Parts: sequence; structure tokens; C-alpha cells
Amino acid sequence: MKRLSRYRRHKGAAPLLLIIALLGIGTTFNIASATIKLAPNTFARSAAIEEGKQIFLKGCSSCHGLNAEGSAIAPSLIGVGAASVDFQVGTGRMPMADMSTQAVRKAPVYTPEQTAALAAYVESLAPGPMIPTEGQLNYERDGSTAEGGELFRNNCAMCHNFAGQGGALTQGKYAPTLMGVEPKYIYEALITGPQAMPVFSDKTITPAEKLSLIKWIKAAEAEPNLGGATMGRIGPVTEGLLAWILGMGLLIAVAVWLTTKAR
Repeated sequence: MKRLSRYRRHKGAAPLLLIIALLGIGTTFNIASATIKLAPNTFARSAAIEEGKQIFLKGCSSCHGLNAEGSAIAPSLIGVGAASVDFQVGTGRMPMADMSTQAVRKAPVYTPEQTAALAAYVESLAPGPMIPTEGQLNYERDGSTAEGGELFRNNCAMCHNFAGQGGALTQGKYAPTLMGVEPKYIYEALITGPQAMPVFSDKTITPAEKLSLIKWIKAAEAEPNLGGATMGRIGPVTEGLLAWILGMGLLIAVAVWLTTKAR
């Protein structure tokens, strides 16, 4: 006690205590400020997850299971990520009445806010591909049309047609047209691999190359039809078949007309 009394009477004790008190107040203030700044975002995310869970239980759990574990008619959603949900629900492919058929694009059932909540809930179950941000989708600045065309011909043309118009696959399935598809959904399809489409990870096709692919698709979409009707841009087979049918039909019509006139 005598030693503490001696230190307390020291002339440097008061400044030292003042410094310690100021440091304590400053640290407490910083921690409190950080908590105040993070709380609204954390609260908003928690609310979105809870909203998404309620939407899932009402509209998705009958096929995907109460805990998104999957069932005999629908796959598990654990680990598919927010991007998969945003693609499937945002394009109207999900929910669907018959899981045995290929999901087709249609008007979305849920609003963008509800879709975002569903994606947040599924994302909270396990890590998976994230929804690309606007900064990640700047294909006009970061993409190359020439590179995108080469990537498309090497990786996509065998299913989606060399002009991105879509094409038939085996067992009654098909690759849909890429014309008019939003860049976000193209990117999400590449990283999630919906339906029969393979997953193109960042190791297979880098993010920069994905933007080049999108840029080429948008260039093909905006390409003018200087030659007239494109007939789906399927290629010379369709054009040749049309010419054959019209040509043969015209020849038959002329032959019948000549025969009639001869009588």
C-alpha cells in the first residue's frame, strides 16, 4: 500500500492516468462506431435470409425438401450458390410444375426482391457461386469480340449453334437461343451450368474471357441482316432445303401447267 501511495503522489502519475483514460475512451468509441455501422447491413441480410426461407418453404420445399436437401424429383440446393438461384428464378425457369421436363424461360413468378431473398437464403446454407456485380459485367470495356468469337466456337457452338441461335440436343433436350439474354444471366449460366450445360469455372474460362464471350454474343445479336431473312441463321442446310422445296415445287407447278395447256 505504501508503494502504491508513493506512485500515486508521483508527478507523472496524473498525465499517465489521463493518457490511459483517453486511449480507453477512443478504443471504446471505435468499437461502438464499427458496431453501429455493421449492424444495419447485418440486420438487413438476416431479414433477407429469413424472408427467403419463408418463400422457399412455401414455393420450393415441396420439391427440394424442407431443408433444401433435395428429393427424388429435384436436386439438392445446398452449395449451388446465389448465382444459380438468381439464374433459375430470375429467368422464370423455376418454379416449374413438371421436374421431368427441361425448364424453359418464361415470365418470372417472383419479384427481383423476392428472388434476391431466395438467393440469400440458399447462399446461407453453404458457399457457392456468387451473383456477379455490375463491376464484373463491364464487357464493353474489358471484353474482346475477336477473342469471344473464338471462345464461343470452341466451347459453345456445338450446342448453341455457331450464331448463338440455339439447337437440338439428345433425349428431347435443347440448347436455348442466346439472343436477348441479359449479360448477368449469361455469366451466371457459365459459372453454374444449368440443365445439360457444363460448368465453366474460372480455371476453364477466366472472368475476362467470360466478358469476351458476352461481348461477342451481344455483337452477334446486334448484327444487321443485310441479306434479308436469316431463317434462324441455322446455316446452308436450311437455306438449301428451302431452295430445293421451292425449286421443285415451282418445277412441278410448271409441268402441271404445261400438261394442262397441251390438252
